Amino acid sequence: MKKGFLYSCLCVCVLLSGLSVNAQIKTPQPSPTMKMETTIGLTDVMIEYSRPSMKERSIFAADGLVPFGETWRTGANASSKISFSNDVMIEGKEIKKGKYALYTVPGKSSWEIILYKNTSHWGVPREWMASDEAARFTVPTKKTGMPIETFTIMVHNNALNSAMVTLAWDNTMAGFTVKSDVDKSVMADIDRAMEGTSRGDYYTAARYFYDNDKDMTKALGWIKMANKKDAKFWQLRLQSLIEAKMGDTKAAIASATKSMEMAKTEGNMDYVRMNQKSIAEWSGKKMEMPGKSK
Repeated sequence: MKKGFLYSCLCVCVLLSGLSVNAQIKTPQPSPTMKMETTIGLTDVMIEYSRPSMKERSIFAADGLVPFGETWRTGANASSKISFSNDVMIEGKEIKKGKYALYTVPGKSSWEIILYKNTSHWGVPREWMASDEAARFTVPTKKTGMPIETFTIMVHNNALNSAMVTLAWDNTMAGFTVKSDVDKSVMADIDRAMEGTSRGDYYTAARYFYDNDKDMTKALGWIKMANKKDAKFWQLRLQSLIEAKMGDTKAAIASATKSMEMAKTEGNMDYVRMNQKSIAEWSGKKMEMPGKSK
């Protein structure tokens, strides 16, 4: 009986000792990691970085946490990284698709931005290889409207083929423009799609030509083909806009009227109001609000 009891106690002790060895204590990261995915034009962009906080420290200064004139990992822990699924243009420099470490050299009124091919380093490489630089360019700094406690990289000011990548911390921000060659890809897609064209392809091609001020004659032909296949109120709306851009206000008013009536039937009041406003503008009349008597 005694032996059995001692054996049981021994097993419990062994089990508890094993649990204490394998136990892990988790605490919040002082510089949490951030992964962000977005699309610029037709290019997928991923940014990975760690976000240190000010914690009442001086950041960008000659004697700050990030001294002027010294290469910075642009965040904390491992070097920050940015990747592109297609070739892009950054500040006039052609950047091949792939992943790059993002280093910076902060200054008083400008920063150097460096895209580095070797992404394996923990922070700034001990031995800097100029041959690993994919690009180096200088951008001006701006003051933030309010102090940014935690280092932030953001993508904003998105256009059809470009966006701004801005680095912000404390009261300083610096940014660079990334451009994607959307036009080349879209034009190739349009050429392929037109070989076996659907209503949706005609509309998409016409919309792209209208939005980018391309050949309006082609755009009008395509949108008419889309409406011939199957008229939709949003397609008729685009047709009216193209006709107006070409100076044919009479045709534009007729197309907008058809779009408005169809939108009313389908209960889309946003398109009713947009068409009413355009018709009033093209006919030189003041717009009457829906439901308001004369």
